[in-house]
Amino acid sequence: MKLGGIYLGDTCIVPRVWRASAWWDRARGLLGRRALGEGEGLLLEPCGSVHTFWMRYPIDLVFLDAQDRLLRTCASVPPWRARAARGASKTLELPAGALRALVLNPGDPCIWRAS
Repeated sequence: MKLGGIYLGDTCIVPRVWRASAWWDRARGLLGRRALGEGEGLLLEPCGSVHTFWMRYPIDLVFLDAQDRLLRTCASVPPWRARAARGASKTLELPAGALRALVLNPGDPCIWRAS
């Protein structure tokens, strides 16, 4: 997986984001991994839906379309749940509570850039 950040315009809003684009990396996601820390995230691409089965902690989700525009957010999704967004092609997983600190609106461009 490649490391980068999520940018809203010229502002980095999530500085440590791993990009999972290989099938195995997407399938594994955060399963069996420690909880994400502050300022960390996992970008799953392509991915329009996620589940939190077998996870031990809640996560925040940001669904993006093919042009990296925000479609939907889901805050503090607990284990054993599933979430999706119509038209989503990417999903950003964040630590639970991270969305409270971010000012995001539908249509905002959330661009991943390599470090």
